[in-house]
Amino acid sequence: MSSSLQRQLSHLFVFWKRRADACLYPSAGLYCRKVCSTTVEPDVTEIHKRKLLLWFNHLPQEEKQFGGYFSPETMHVDPLILERKPEEKAGILSLKIQASSGPSVTVEQLFETNKEQREERGLNVLLYGAVGTGKSTIVRKLVLDWCAGTTLTDFKLLIPFSCEDLGELTKNASLRGLVSRKYLHLKNNPLLSGEGDQAKHVLFLFNGMEKMKLDFRIGSTELCGDPNESLPAGAVVVNLLRKYLLPEASVLVTTRLSALDRIPSKYVGRYAQICGFNDPSRQRAYFTSRLLQQSGDVVPAHDAQALVELLYLNLQRESQLAAACFLPSYCWLTCATLHFLHFTDAAAPIRTLTGIYTSFLRLNFGGEVLGKAAAASGPGQDLQSSLMLYVVRTVGKLAYEGVTYKRTSFSEEEMEQWIGGKTKTDEELRQLAVFRTDVLDFFLAPCVETCKHLPAELCEHDATRYVFAVPAMQEYLAALYVVLGENKSALEKLTKQVSVAIGQATEDVSAIVNIFSKFIPLRIFAVFNLLKLFPKLYEKISTGSKGNIARTMAAELFRKEDSHNEDVLDQVEQSLLGVHGPQSKQQSEGQPFELYPIFMGGLLHYGNRVLLQQLGCSIQSATVAQITRALRKYLVREINKPQPPEELMDLLVLLYEFQNPRLTAEVLASIRTIRLHNIRMTSLKCFVLSSVLSCAPPSYQLEELDLSSCLLTREMLPMLSPAFRHCRKLNLQFNSLGPDSCIFLRDLLIDSKSCVRVLQLCDNPLLDSGACHLLEALPENQSLRHLSLLHTGLGDQGALELAQRLQQHSGLQELNVAYNNIGDNAALALVDACREHPSIHTVHLYLNPLSDVGKQSLYVRGIAKSHDGSGRRVRVLAAVTEGSDLSEDWHPILSVIRENASSWDRERVKQQLKVFLRDLEWGRQQQQSLLKKLHFRRVEKGVRQTLRMLEKDATPPSA
Repeated sequence: MSSSLQRQLSHLFVFWKRRADACLYPSAGLYCRKVCSTTVEPDVTEIHKRKLLLWFNHLPQEEKQFGGYFSPETMHVDPLILERKPEEKAGILSLKIQASSGPSVTVEQLFETNKEQREERGLNVLLYGAVGTGKSTIVRKLVLDWCAGTTLTDFKLLIPFSCEDLGELTKNASLRGLVSRKYLHLKNNPLLSGEGDQAKHVLFLFNGMEKMKLDFRIGSTELCGDPNESLPAGAVVVNLLRKYLLPEASVLVTTRLSALDRIPSKYVGRYAQICGFNDPSRQRAYFTSRLLQQSGDVVPAHDAQALVELLYLNLQRESQLAAACFLPSYCWLTCATLHFLHFTDAAAPIRTLTGIYTSFLRLNFGGEVLGKAAAASGPGQDLQSSLMLYVVRTVGKLAYEGVTYKRTSFSEEEMEQWIGGKTKTDEELRQLAVFRTDVLDFFLAPCVETCKHLPAELCEHDATRYVFAVPAMQEYLAALYVVLGENKSALEKLTKQVSVAIGQATEDVSAIVNIFSKFIPLRIFAVFNLLKLFPKLYEKISTGSKGNIARTMAAELFRKEDSHNEDVLDQVEQSLLGVHGPQSKQQSEGQPFELYPIFMGGLLHYGNRVLLQQLGCSIQSATVAQITRALRKYLVREINKPQPPEELMDLLVLLYEFQNPRLTAEVLASIRTIRLHNIRMTSLKCFVLSSVLSCAPPSYQLEELDLSSCLLTREMLPMLSPAFRHCRKLNLQFNSLGPDSCIFLRDLLIDSKSCVRVLQLCDNPLLDSGACHLLEALPENQSLRHLSLLHTGLGDQGALELAQRLQQHSGLQELNVAYNNIGDNAALALVDACREHPSIHTVHLYLNPLSDVGKQSLYVRGIAKSHDGSGRRVRVLAAVTEGSDLSEDWHPILSVIRENASSWDRERVKQQLKVFLRDLEWGRQQQQSLLKKLHFRRVEKGVRQTLRMLEKDATPPSA
């Protein structure tokens, strides 16, 4: 006995020595598993945390496209979470009223044990909220915080599951099998064995319970307490919630409002509702965490901060945007849109406004269906299972009617008519109930700004009206409704169904006819060939329908009623940041729907069609080809008419959203001039312009690109470089281009691909230093013919530098350096250089501080004489008189002054005009001819009118 016991102890010692060696040397492929201990080994727990960190740190593609300046930890803002009693059920419309019913709680606080709860049983917590309140975001942050050890530290294992994945499982599996299927490193983990109370350290997390069919009836789901017994996935979850399976384990379930009753209240320990961002402070924290980090190096920090302040001011006004941003999803959409408008970077991936809205819907409704059972009942029901397609056919129809009749608000009766008004079967009623509970409030909200853009008679009889949470969403859904062909008439839909049926039957009939015709060659069988004509007839009708879509896009884009509005990108920005200052009457009269045609074009882009396909909304390539062919014809017809700059900018945005280089090149072939004067250019608009012109072939040339008074800055010029290479006349007047901008312009003129012949830089503070940079391009440039440096701060130094470099460029023909600080000596040197130049014929020097002697000398120096007496005249525009005679160029001088006087230094211009009057009066007195005197008086009259105009504008308005 003693030897036997000794041998057993010896074997036991060897066994434990091997186990210790395995713990000390894990690289040998052995893993330590304690036999007698009931705790999870640190190695397995750390492996589990590392894998969860890897999975849950992964950002969706929609987040990565905004530059990746943030991480889930830095961008998260906790929404309001309120604990509810089982009898309390609050929809999203009543959240604001009940938001003050209790303090906000955290998920960790929900699992704190209370005296009533028995310690031997885990706690079931049901966390619910409407679409867009942030359930998935909370789950992601919860898992990451547990991995970091900052929350739920009482649980040694957190095992998250996606109910969508579990609902797709067809094979039975045990609880431990389900865990090991997703987390192989947790296979045979002792905490899941069911022995003792080890499971009290385990928290199961089931996200999206509404995507599973759970049946708590005993007759349907058998009781099971063995974690190793194979059952359907739904039965495993039901037994976990029943506390028959691992009763010590705790369970956290997230779901939507419509699925609250699927779990009986007796199996739920605590209810908690996610209420979103109930106050502007939470919204501001979200916007700050997003926008200030997303800006990166694209815009200065103070500009990003100013953007957040403007947004916060709009939220404080209790605007419709503040009501929409009650949902964190709309806060995401707002940030994404502002990032698109303000933080566009030429080096970043191409993004479009349509793509942002499509991604927004994919984030919230990707993979969502309404009733899988209905989808399996027949082939005709497959499309109806898509939740997004259901949204298009109901809410999209309402949006389309609103756009058609220029309305943004709707009564409850109208909503009832367009959404679910024709439901008949029980399944349709069930789908409508789920849709109304979970989805409808996501798109439509009570109108905050009552009766705006609404006739007075409607305001009197209807107190509560509903609008789309974001105005652009109405135009997006209306565009999607049209592009998907849902706006077809009943005849068109019937024709399509009959065509499909006849097309399928024709193949069978043709085969039978061919067999019988070999034995009975009767001519009557030829009648069956008429069946083949019907599909061809439908194809013609369908093609005409696609042409109507293209015609609608062109007509809505170039509506005369909207020609006085801001361009569409400014309208989007104003809808987010509000309108600061007085609003024009044209904008106040009605709501424009200028995004509607642009969204229609953007939805035809391949990238958006791929995302829509994932949402169950299919747009066929043949449909896109038909619409594109018709659209080119209508766009070319419209752009041949004179269009305001705002409408032209909208056309560029449409072509950019379409992302079709071939169509863009065909449309650009009909455009020779792009005038965008007075358009407030931003980095995005510059990128849109360059992207569109980059689709043109290298040989394409614009006669003129007018970007005057567009608030251009030095940072925008590199984005415009592809556009500048295509233009012959480049107008950059009245912008904010400083001396450093001339470095870029110098490189542009040196570029061999550049074809700029006319460069207008008037009213930009270039100064002498900027002019010197610009003149460095003259030796290598051969295309420039006209250079205008009017009112650019040019002094004597810059004028002398220009005089020295003129001979290095043989093609220049006209030089404008008027309204600068050029004195007599520098002006004479410049005219002498122009006189010796082979091609310069005109020099503008008026409104410079020139003396009378200097002006007379300039006139004399304008005649170049050679030894044989022949010469070439150089026109020198320095004053309205030339000695005692009128200058031949008095009219262009006064025209330039009259056009720009309001933006120039009034006192200096008035002083120069008085000098002109003095010279005119003296010259008139020297004339003997009555006709010449009358001519002098006519010019004097024009000068006096300009002078009075300046004095009148300078007079402050009376009280």
